[in-house]
Amino acid sequence: MSTTSANTRFDTTVDVVIVGSGAGGMTAALTARHEGLDALIVEKAPVFGGTTALSGGGIWAPGADALLRDGYQPDPDGVLEYLRTITDGLVSDDRLRAYVEQTPRMVDFLEGLSDELRFVWKPGYPDYYPDVPGATALGCTINVEPIDLRRLGADEKHLIPPPALAPRGIWLGPKELRDFYTIRQSWRGKRVLLRLLWRMIRARVTGERIVAIGQSLAARLRLALREQNIPLWLGSPMTNLIADDDGTVVGIEIEREGRVETIRARRGVVLASGGFDHDIPMRKTHEPVIDKDWSLGNTAAEGDGIKAGQKVGADVDLMDEAWWFPAIQWPDGRMQFMLNERMIPGQFVVNGAGKRFVNEAAPYTDFGHAVIAGQRTGVQHIPAWLIIDARSWQRYVFGGHLPLPKIPFAPVPTGWKVPRSWFDAGVVKSGRTWAELAREIDVPADELARTAERFNTFARRNIDEDFHRGESAYDNYYGDARLPNPNLAVVDKAPFYAFAIYPGDLGTNGGLVTDAEARVLRGDGSVISGLYATGNTAASVMGRSYAGAGATIGPSMTFGYIAAHHMATERPNPEESPVAPAEAGNEVSP
Repeated sequence: MSTTSANTRFDTTVDVVIVGSGAGGMTAALTARHEGLDALIVEKAPVFGGTTALSGGGIWAPGADALLRDGYQPDPDGVLEYLRTITDGLVSDDRLRAYVEQTPRMVDFLEGLSDELRFVWKPGYPDYYPDVPGATALGCTINVEPIDLRRLGADEKHLIPPPALAPRGIWLGPKELRDFYTIRQSWRGKRVLLRLLWRMIRARVTGERIVAIGQSLAARLRLALREQNIPLWLGSPMTNLIADDDGTVVGIEIEREGRVETIRARRGVVLASGGFDHDIPMRKTHEPVIDKDWSLGNTAAEGDGIKAGQKVGADVDLMDEAWWFPAIQWPDGRMQFMLNERMIPGQFVVNGAGKRFVNEAAPYTDFGHAVIAGQRTGVQHIPAWLIIDARSWQRYVFGGHLPLPKIPFAPVPTGWKVPRSWFDAGVVKSGRTWAELAREIDVPADELARTAERFNTFARRNIDEDFHRGESAYDNYYGDARLPNPNLAVVDKAPFYAFAIYPGDLGTNGGLVTDAEARVLRGDGSVISGLYATGNTAASVMGRSYAGAGATIGPSMTFGYIAAHHMATERPNPEESPVAPAEAGNEVSP
C-alpha cells in the first residue's frame, strides 16, 4: 500500500477512477459521467472488454423494461425470495435487495443514455432453478443486438478477441443458438444454418464484421463511452492503491508507457479488474484441486484488484469459488465449454470409478461443484468422462461438430465420425464394447457396464431415478423436445466415445467483501472509505450459486452503477493538489 499526504503531487486527478474495462467498469464510468463526475478507466491489458467480451453477453435482469416490453413482469418479492433460497444465507439481505431493486434501474439508465444500448429479452431460457419459488421458466436474461465492428473504427483492434475465432460472417444471435442446436431435429435449425451460410457469403462480399453476445456488449459499451467522452487508458496496470493516513483510498498508482504515474480520485476508486482466474498459485491456495489453468476467463485476470484491496485491509470471501463450467481441454491449452452436450439424450458422465455422480444437465456451476466435491473424496473426477454413443453423435451438435454429411472446406467439423484430429489431440477415446472403452479411459469395466445398464433402464422408462435428469425446465432447454424425456435416450449403439471433461470456469467469483453500496469492507465490517468493487473482484452476490444466464455480468454492471451513484452523493475531498486533468477524448494507448 502506498500512502499520501496533503503535499503529495499527483500526475492526474479525476473524480472517479475505474480499474478494468469489462461491463462492470464501463457501466460505472457511464453512470459517474451522467452524474456529473469526471471519470477515467484504466485497463491492464492492451485490449478492452475483459471477460465480458469472451462471454455469452447475457444480463440476468428481472424487472428490466426489456422484459416488460414483451409483457413479462416478475414479482420483485418473488425474485428476492428466489435469491435468498439459492444463496442459502451466504449473502446479506441488503445486497440481495439492492440487486433486485437497482438492476432494472441500471438497464433503464443505459437504454436512456445511448441508442447503442438497447436490450432484448431471451424468453424461454429458464432461470437455473426454475422450480424454486420466485424463479421462472421464462427466464430473465437480456442481451444487446449484434453489431458490425467496423463501427468501432480504430477501436476495433483494441477489442479483446473471442476465444475461438469463427470465419467472417459466422455469428449467432442470442435467440438463435437453441434453434441451431436442433439442426437435425427441426426446420428451425436448418433455417439458422442457411442464415449462417448467407451471412458468410454476405460478409465476404461486403466486408462486414458482425459480432454478437459478449463481443457486441463490450463494443456497444465502448461506443457509449466515446459518446460521453470518457477516456480509456489501455496497457496501464494498477500497481497500488494510494491511501491517506486514516486509511481512505484517494487514488491509484499505475504503470503507463514505461513509467509510474499516480492518479488522484476525489470521490473514489472502483475495482472492476476481474478475478484471479489465471493466478494458479493463488487458486491452489484457496482450492487445491484446481492445480492447472483451466479457466476460460480473461488472461489478464490475475487477482490484481483483490490483492491491492487486501493490502489496504480489505476482507475477502468465497475465495474457493468460481463460475464453474465443464470443458474439454485441447492440446494448445484452449478450453471449450460443454453446455448443450450435457443436455442432449444418449450420453452420461462417469468418474474414475466408472459411476455417474451428477445430473449431467445440471447448471454448470452445480456440475463443477459435484466434480470438485468428488475429487476431494480421493476418487478421480478430474477428468470425468462424458460418454456418448454413435447414434447420439450423429444426431446432435457436439463440441462444435455438426451432425451432417462430410462437407469439404466447411468452416466447422462435419461428417458422421468423430474427427481423427480429435483422437490425435487426446480429448476423446473410443471402444466398441464397454470393456474396450473402460480400458481406454482406465475405469473398472464391470462398473462401467453396470452404470450403462442402469442408465439405459432409466432412459427406457423416461425417468432418471438417481439424479432426476430431465425433470427441470432448465435441463430440457437444449434437450430433444421430441422425446418423452428430452434429456434421456439409451446409450447402446457402438462405437462409444468418451470425452475428457475438466472443471473449467468463466472466472473466479470470490473476492473483496462489499456492502449494498459496493463499498469494500474490512474484516470488522467497517468501510474502507473511497474504495468500491464490483464484478469478479468482489465476493459474488450470488454466493455459491447462479440464478440464471447473465448472473455474472448482471451483478457486475448493477454494482458498478450503484458504486457510481454512491460516489456522486459523497462530498469531494477538500484537499487539493497540483494536478493535470485526465486526457479528454478517447485515449486508448496500449
